[in-house]
Amino acid sequence: MTYADFNTGWSYRRKVTPFQELGGTAAAPWTPVTLPHDALITTERRPDAPGGHTNGYFTGGAFEYRKTFTVPEEDRGKLLFLEFDGVYRDAVVSVNGAFAGRHAFGYSRFLVRIDPHLRFGADNPDNEVRVSCRTHLDSRWYTGCGIHRDVRLIVKGPAHIAVDGVRVTTPDVDEELAVAEVAVRVENAGAMTSTLRLTAVVTDDEGVEVAQGRAPVTLLPADAETARLRLLIDRPRLWSAETPTRYTVRVQLGDGDQVVDEVSVPFGIRTVRVDARRGLRVNGTAVKLRGACLHGDNGPLGAAAIGRAEERKIELLKAAGFNAIRSSHHPASSALLDACDRLGMYVMDEAFDMWTQGKNDFDYSADFPEWWERDLEAMVAKDFNHPSVIFYSIGNEIPETGAPDGARWSRRLAEKLRALDGTRLVTNGINGFVSVLDLVLDGMAKRRAAAQEAGASDTGQDAGGGVNGMMNAFGEMMGHIVSSPMVSERTEESFAALDVAGLNYGESRYALDADLFPDRVIVGTETWPTVIDRNWALVEKHPHVIGDFTWSGIDYLGETGIGVVKYAGAAGAAQGFSTAYPGLSAYCGDLDLTGHRRPVSYYREIVFGLRTEPYIAVRRPERHGMPVAVATPWAWTDSVSSWSWPGFEGAPVHVEVYADADEVELLLDGESVGRAPVGGERAFRADFELLYRPGELVAVAYRAGAETGRTSLISATDDLRLTAAADRDVLYAGTRDLAFVEITLTDHAGVVHTALDRDVRVTVSGAGVLQGLGSGAPVTEETFGSDVRRTFDGRALAVVRPAGPGTITVEMVAEGCAAVRLRLTVAEARGPLPGFPSPADTTTDLEIPA
Repeated sequence: MTYADFNTGWSYRRKVTPFQELGGTAAAPWTPVTLPHDALITTERRPDAPGGHTNGYFTGGAFEYRKTFTVPEEDRGKLLFLEFDGVYRDAVVSVNGAFAGRHAFGYSRFLVRIDPHLRFGADNPDNEVRVSCRTHLDSRWYTGCGIHRDVRLIVKGPAHIAVDGVRVTTPDVDEELAVAEVAVRVENAGAMTSTLRLTAVVTDDEGVEVAQGRAPVTLLPADAETARLRLLIDRPRLWSAETPTRYTVRVQLGDGDQVVDEVSVPFGIRTVRVDARRGLRVNGTAVKLRGACLHGDNGPLGAAAIGRAEERKIELLKAAGFNAIRSSHHPASSALLDACDRLGMYVMDEAFDMWTQGKNDFDYSADFPEWWERDLEAMVAKDFNHPSVIFYSIGNEIPETGAPDGARWSRRLAEKLRALDGTRLVTNGINGFVSVLDLVLDGMAKRRAAAQEAGASDTGQDAGGGVNGMMNAFGEMMGHIVSSPMVSERTEESFAALDVAGLNYGESRYALDADLFPDRVIVGTETWPTVIDRNWALVEKHPHVIGDFTWSGIDYLGETGIGVVKYAGAAGAAQGFSTAYPGLSAYCGDLDLTGHRRPVSYYREIVFGLRTEPYIAVRRPERHGMPVAVATPWAWTDSVSSWSWPGFEGAPVHVEVYADADEVELLLDGESVGRAPVGGERAFRADFELLYRPGELVAVAYRAGAETGRTSLISATDDLRLTAAADRDVLYAGTRDLAFVEITLTDHAGVVHTALDRDVRVTVSGAGVLQGLGSGAPVTEETFGSDVRRTFDGRALAVVRPAGPGTITVEMVAEGCAAVRLRLTVAEARGPLPGFPSPADTTTDLEIPA
């Protein structure tokens, strides 16, 4: 009855089979590593990488991991499992050379039983587990490769609580009382009939006992039963994104006086209701979802879902005004859901990016018919006790949703989820344009043929970049397609299978569907960031529209440059939809790759009504007057919140001021340089043209003639300093903690030098390692495995991982700057780290075999 962190003691390498070795291919050396880990993130990027811009020009490949460990003699006769929270992709697990398990999907949690293959006792000290995996042309974004999520060793006696066998629901909740139904799956792998006693104790977030119950359970040999306890909790404190209060149920299985198994599960008490007249209500209160779509990577860490990285992601998004995330387009990690539970964030957990029709040559579509049920079961088993999860999404932009067979699949998936968990809402991110893509492609082919017959070149909408490129090229026409009777008819059956209709880029249907389908509840599952003003007005106006999920909350690797403004004639300018090599990231996030907020984030905060102070953003003066070649609907203006532009004194510059006001006045060193109305070219924005000179730039917002707020930017002086600050001074030993060190070039007053970038070298010594070093640059040839990184707009980010108790020294040097040193303390951690509960069910400290 133990659950142990199994993340340490691993090594990895590029995979070479024995047959390849016989053929002359040398095996790569093994490199020690701590999980979670992304084997791809430090590999070579090349212009000719098979996936090109989609995966950030990483080349992919096959990798394998290994670990040796000892199993004590007293575990003989017990059931031992390895629980993988996620391995990308096509994982094959072997133990002592024997095949033990396989899992196709790269994001599902899966269990591998290993005791049949183990050697026990001190006389047999070396058990070896190996995990092989691969990635190659199987995704439309950067996925990484490897054991990118946590691994646990689970040891169970013959009579035990099943893994993921405790499920808590709260079917009856009011201010006075909540009924917590605790369903426990109990299994007997022994040869004798056993009558056991089940006990459950509920404690609040301060550890005070609030409810308890018990019941006997009789199990025949090889039997499995579900026992239920209904526990009453007086005056329950309800979970919501604003008040993320949780309880914990501790379940014990006893045989006489002996406890044979024990599991603790955090849970929340809350109610979720939705209808087209009153919208979404959590605990009876109306909620509009201020949502962000998220891909799975963590910037400089690649796809590694290390606990603190997942938590920081949610902290940053919550601080930026979001109250919901969509895990796009795959199930979230357990670590991310833990963070959402604790910090308060609503979650839409998404199952798949494809069903039976592939989007890439070697993607999951070939595995879907065989694996979809098991992967939905795995998602629900992982999510069930997380109060943050309020939606399951069965897919993203699935072409089949525009055909009868796709509607049949929609019902199958939705009903499977309802059978597994009837407490969550089911949605699907349907893009009406993609649902009729067959007709769109047919029309394009006919236009090309007609143009060729006429002897003219085709000037249709055949932009590069796959479906994203087509969506961008169609522009406003896409809205007409999405709201057309053709889309209404072809998607009606697929939408009918859902509790909430998820619309990707479908805001043209919001008002229309109120008339056509008056019972339909809509959520904007994916939307252009450039139209958040228009979209949020629709969300607020229509009760049947319950929220908006922008693409995307945080920048991510791959799909390079969909948010980069590309200028005609600029050095290295790309002519197409995406950035050419060395494009790295999409650059369409409200936050950049390091988590730094970009101007669009502050604009969104104002649109949401969460910020009264205006915000100043300045377009880069070196590109003033240059014609824009490509600016997709995912691309914000090429602006920075800075008034430090050395070398551009006297040059024209464009200033944007975001404000919820009637007009804005701009002052430079106290002198008015003009007033402009808010809402000219764009709502909530005033625009100014002026000549740059250093000083203090102040924006004053007015409504009805009265000042409502002001903000300022100050030019940095000639003094250049390297500064650094860690998000925490004390770390905890283990595999889940990190320190994020923000590196900044400033003057003596702390004003950022956004135009004087430097190479920064980072050295980590003592009880830690440099886990990653990066910047927000969307185009760069730098690698995340290097200890040198050039700042981008004056900033970079170092990620430090503890290697054991002690002191970590982090030193940073840059040309022309004094070196900076930080000291971090790593404290001993026993059991779950403070603030980082281990994945669900963890109850007992266990010394990890090594």
